[in-house]
Amino acid sequence: MGTVGTLRSAGVRAGDEVVVPAYGSADIARAVVESGALPMFADVDPGSYCLDPEALADAVTARTAAVVAVHRFGRPADLTRLREVARRHGLLVLVEDEPGARPEEAGLRREHARYLDGRLSGVRTPEPAAGHRYERYVVRVPGNGRPDRDAFARALRGKGIACAVPVQAPVYRMPGLRREVFLPETERAVDETLALPLEAGMTRRAVQRMAAACNALGGLLQPAF
Repeated sequence: MGTVGTLRSAGVRAGDEVVVPAYGSADIARAVVESGALPMFADVDPGSYCLDPEALADAVTARTAAVVAVHRFGRPADLTRLREVARRHGLLVLVEDEPGARPEEAGLRREHARYLDGRLSGVRTPEPAAGHRYERYVVRVPGNGRPDRDAFARALRGKGIACAVPVQAPVYRMPGLRREVFLPETERAVDETLALPLEAGMTRRAVQRMAAACNALGGLLQPAF
């Protein structure tokens, strides 16, 4: 049915507010707009990049009718706590997932992720969680935010590592969705995150080369004081 149809069938009306994550794709927020409702942006948990239950509670107003939780990069959102907040406020909870790999591919991704978790230095590796499929292996680059993250990415690409910035801007800065909002964890995630390639077809040797390339840059970036 899709997000728009689900919202409408659940009774979300024009003028209602729907809380959505501020970090990630704009598709969910645009679907809320298409349904006639108003997207309200909430901050994300810095470890999961999914909607923060406390931020959800802070975003609720008398007009809030629903919340959309999104599993990000293959890591599940904290649905237990999100649903607790939703029950207290009488909100509909919709859950969206990103396209997933086949089970056998997910197993290989987890194997590669475990190797990187134990070998990478100089970057913050993803927080482990039950059910994490590692659709993308997203690290944080320490230092001075976006300039150092971008420099790190350029250096890796120069070594043949096809890394990518997973989210270019907070959703509340995207065309047609602009709001006067500043959500600190979302801003930090946008500025610091970098997705390393983690395809199921990668060999262990390729993963080892990627780890070595990242670690060689560990001393390149120094935090500002």
